[in-house]
Amino acid sequence: MMKRLILSFFLLLSLSLQAQTEKRDSLMNDNIEADSLTSVRPSAFKRAIKKFMNFSDFDTLYISPNRYNYALMATHFSNFENYSVSSDLPQPQKLSFSPNPHNKIGLYFGWRWIFLGWSVDVDDIYRKTNRKNKGTEFDLSLYSSKLGVDIFYRRTGNNYKIHKIRGFYDEIPSNYSENFNGLKVDIKGLNLYYIFNNRKFSYPAAFSQSTNQRRNAGTFIAGFSISKHNLDFDYEELPEYIQEKMNPGMKVNKIKYTNANISFGYAYNWVFARNCLACISLTPAIAYKASDVDAETHEGKQWYSKFNLDFLIRAGIVYNNGKYFVGSSFVGKNYNYHRNNFSLDNGFGTLQVYAGFNFHLRKEYRKKK
Repeated sequence: MMKRLILSFFLLLSLSLQAQTEKRDSLMNDNIEADSLTSVRPSAFKRAIKKFMNFSDFDTLYISPNRYNYALMATHFSNFENYSVSSDLPQPQKLSFSPNPHNKIGLYFGWRWIFLGWSVDVDDIYRKTNRKNKGTEFDLSLYSSKLGVDIFYRRTGNNYKIHKIRGFYDEIPSNYSENFNGLKVDIKGLNLYYIFNNRKFSYPAAFSQSTNQRRNAGTFIAGFSISKHNLDFDYEELPEYIQEKMNPGMKVNKIKYTNANISFGYAYNWVFARNCLACISLTPAIAYKASDVDAETHEGKQWYSKFNLDFLIRAGIVYNNGKYFVGSSFVGKNYNYHRNNFSLDNGFGTLQVYAGFNFHLRKEYRKKK
């Protein structure tokens, strides 16, 4: 009896082990088949990411690629700034400030869609400038077929002029101008945007010459931006006759705010002649501003007043025959800050004029000997 039980036990054990082995082999085979299927056909998420990151996916009837690896470009930059401080009570008043435009010249070397180079301030070449009054500007824009990125930093110097005044004295002319050393501004930020009609519309054709637009095309653009703004406003540096009539709401010493916005706009490329392209783009944005204000008057601030409207504009015109190119472009940003009885509008932009040529054909375009 005991032998039968032992024999039955070993028989069951062997059958169980055999079943487990067969099950394990079956699972391994299933896993191998699944792995092979996965390797053959990636997941939908991976396919979507791969398609999204494919920046060469465009319609060749509308866009032609750059056939060269490298480029050399000479360029001239002009940077513009404008700041306006205003108040409505007890009477509408406005002061506008701007420095003289900064002009720079430089030489840049390009690889595909990336340009690196060096520029110098023209004022440093022709005349000595006070280092304390000099500002710092940094603008980097990267254009691809689907995505665009703007990185900017701007710190101003004490070289402003009051160029417009309203609501103070009737005898002050509208073209009033006087030096003002009481304004310092520090701005840094990042813009990121997506181009919807990326197979037919090309930002790089208008702004980085890494492609050529062959037919007219437009596109919607959506993006996100975040920036930090610091402004020191020493109103005691203003002329005494302006201080005497100045609204209390304008007597702001320091403003710090973080600007986060969501933008949606439209851009259009117009091919008006062979190898000639004009581009215009306007992107309004709904912005939320979290602020810290040091002022003589401390007023409450409703939640809805933290939302403002900002703008980003791009424009360009270029001639590009594939080998040589010449053109001009402008990128401008406008930010608005408002509280109960105080408003700050600041805008800055860069105008670029450039000329250059491409060289060293890519391997796929070289003629076979």
